Amino acid sequence: MNTAGHMDTAGLDLIPFRGVRYVPEQVGSLAAVTSPPYDVVVRPDGLLHLESADPHNIVRLILPQATTPAARNQQAADTLRTWLSEGILAPDDKPSLYVYEQQDSEILQRGLIGALRLSEAHDGIVLPHEGVMPHVVEDRAALMRATAANLEPLLLTYRTDNEAEATGATAVIERTAEREPLLSTTTEDGFHHRLWSVTDPAEIAEIQSDLAAHQALIADGHHRWATNLRLRAEHPSPSAWDYGLVLLVDTARYPLRVRAIHRYLHRLPVSDALAALGDSFRVRTVEGPLDQALDALAEAAAKGNAFVLAGDGAFHLIDHPAPDLLAETIPGDRPEAWRTLDATVLHATLLDHVWRIPDAPEHIAYIHDTAATVEKAERDGGTAVLMHPVREEVVRDLARQGVTMPRKSTSFGPKPATGLVLRALAF
Repeated sequence: MNTAGHMDTAGLDLIPFRGVRYVPEQVGSLAAVTSPPYDVVVRPDGLLHLESADPHNIVRLILPQATTPAARNQQAADTLRTWLSEGILAPDDKPSLYVYEQQDSEILQRGLIGALRLSEAHDGIVLPHEGVMPHVVEDRAALMRATAANLEPLLLTYRTDNEAEATGATAVIERTAEREPLLSTTTEDGFHHRLWSVTDPAEIAEIQSDLAAHQALIADGHHRWATNLRLRAEHPSPSAWDYGLVLLVDTARYPLRVRAIHRYLHRLPVSDALAALGDSFRVRTVEGPLDQALDALAEAAAKGNAFVLAGDGAFHLIDHPAPDLLAETIPGDRPEAWRTLDATVLHATLLDHVWRIPDAPEHIAYIHDTAATVEKAERDGGTAVLMHPVREEVVRDLARQGVTMPRKSTSFGPKPATGLVLRALAF
């Protein structure tokens, strides 16, 4: 394969499946039964909001509520079985690949949803870029075992060489998007979603032969990918467990947004955070409002490591870390691109060494929304650490070198809505 330069294994193997979808006549609206991915739902407020949006909201499957993990997973399995038997959800008649489109006022994204043959990182076909937490993988694996279903697609990206002319999979996607969609809905975040099925054998072959020449980067869903691999190992091959549900997006044609994931430090007031820095970083107060402070962060981040601390009513830009401190705290046996990442400096230098904060939920929350991170810090008295996003090219280059970034280093989007198409392994 030419994409990575050294690969001699097959590329992406995406196969059709009988998608399980909501029957529109049986639910209030498609928008009311969808959800963001399980790890983006803000609990408990967002969970309650989704549960009350419609009695059949998909959150009852991806985040079931009960007193014990076993009871939660059994509840999800029972709910899925009930919804299928009552015709709330139904499998499509034919195995399909699905073209999926998301659009808001700023971005148009199209990709393919299908069942992708699973592979290990060392195969060089699907590249992870973040580590995973074993307890999250176990939690997701138990849910997937109980339901025997892929309840939400991972987001994977690949890159074609030709941005100008649509060929192969891209040509099929763009032809399909001219047709009448299977479904069309607008969710409350302002995104318009459309879904089409591709069942024509010639078009499926065109897609598959194109994708076989590519590798993919996991943009969102590392824990679900690791979960799929664990469950594949538990089932004799060949089986439906050899594949996982993915959305594949060609970012040469449809660039994703790459956003930072911010940190909220529950037990560290801003005054203590700043005092602990001493002269190890340059510290400056920058003008608000938030957008202006983020502009200052972007300018500083273009020249080196930089963060904004907030929570005391002001914005504090910290940059220019002392070189001897970096040399002392950051492992020297990693590529330069990894050693200079903001997330590396934040975790190895600031959290581990300067502030001595363990990476545990009672100490650190990972929050996607910038304003929400600042508001939480100001309300609860902790410190918001605002990050500048990493470019996709940096993420991809590190992944190709087999280098794992600190977890929650990036947030690629827009993420696929959960609930538009499911994959039940029995169909």
